[in-house]
Amino acid sequence: MDVNAAVAAAAAIAGVLTGVIATLAFRWSEREQKRPTRTSLHTDPVLPPGVDTVLSVLRSSAVVLDEADAVVKASSAAYALGLVRGGKLAVEPMLQMARDTRRDGEIRQVELDLPRRGTGRGEALAVSARVAPLGSRLVLLLVEDLTEARRIEAVRRDFVANVSHELKTPVGALSLLSEAVMGASEEPEAVERFAGRMQIEATRLTNLVQELIDLSRVQNDDPLEDAEPVRVDELVAEAIDRCRHQAGTKQITMASNVRAPEGLEQGGGGRRAGGSADLSIWGNRGQLAAALGNLVENAVNYSPARTRVGIAARRVTAPGGDLIEIAVTDQGIGISDKDKERVFERFYRVDPARSRQTGGTGLGLAIVKHVAASHGGEVTVWSSEGQGSTFTLRLPEAGAARDRATGHTPGLDEEDDAGQPDGTTTVTSPYESHPAPEVLP
Repeated sequence: MDVNAAVAAAAAIAGVLTGVIATLAFRWSEREQKRPTRTSLHTDPVLPPGVDTVLSVLRSSAVVLDEADAVVKASSAAYALGLVRGGKLAVEPMLQMARDTRRDGEIRQVELDLPRRGTGRGEALAVSARVAPLGSRLVLLLVEDLTEARRIEAVRRDFVANVSHELKTPVGALSLLSEAVMGASEEPEAVERFAGRMQIEATRLTNLVQELIDLSRVQNDDPLEDAEPVRVDELVAEAIDRCRHQAGTKQITMASNVRAPEGLEQGGGGRRAGGSADLSIWGNRGQLAAALGNLVENAVNYSPARTRVGIAARRVTAPGGDLIEIAVTDQGIGISDKDKERVFERFYRVDPARSRQTGGTGLGLAIVKHVAASHGGEVTVWSSEGQGSTFTLRLPEAGAARDRATGHTPGLDEEDDAGQPDGTTTVTSPYESHPAPEVLP
């Protein structure tokens, strides 16, 4: 009995020890599973609550890095800028900033010029990078694209410099001429010659100041606040009348397919196309007249003597509503391909020497571009060196533009009239398939 009892007691003790050991092993296993390993620290980091949502709505490009410099989170903009490649931050200066911030916890910011990817051009991408710690293990990198802001600032600086130069030239000339007049007080012929030159410089200065005012006005004002239906035939007649003297001096014929309104005689001969008398544009009369006048004046100034300048207008059908297209064609010197992209820049001149002779300020086409854009239209250019140029204004027709502005939907009776000859059908013009200057109206 004693032996059996001893065996039973030993077995019981062994069972208890086995249970205790199993329980301890199970609890140790659970604790080890919950403890973060070195591998999990690097491969499965967790963003603080709410950070993912905030990063998704930021305008800046965002990148979150872990302790191993691996990308934990990156916005689509960061990939578009080429900041992240293959799961790594691809810009070495930014990567070094992240490492320094991770080491000492300080926020850092720097502006960099990065090569632009995939454009084949040497232009740099200007960015501002800011690095800050995110929790105890992560680093947040925010990158702002400054390229457009830099471009606008450069345009502003160039504009100020050009204005200063353009104003300085006639003012300096007036100063020198006034001294010459004083020195030639006893020579009437010299005084008369110098006074004539002073008049020219004063006129040039007046034109420059006026065009600066006009440019400022079209940039800042809303032309549709005082909009009204403006007849195209009146705009064309006014533009031709504005340039009649210069054209007559150079024996340039101005022709148009737009009939002159009653009471106004249109200069120049040429073919007339029917259907243009009812064309009208919804906008500011003064700005539209200035834009078309600038185009016609440029055509006359840059055309050789005894050539033709043509103005053609027509209605064209577009998905958003009918447009009025006004094309001004000359047989002048033409514009090279490299200059076509810049002719609408302020103070840019294709031929600076000719601009000085004609008194041009380099602001006329910039004004045309702003007027077209503010009226919901556009201006384009076709040109061939030695053959001439065609500048085309496309603006919303009065009825369509007014309906969009007021939210008015045409009735069924108006829809029925659309197919009539005086409705919205396209008017065929000689310019439709032949934009070159040799097919002037």
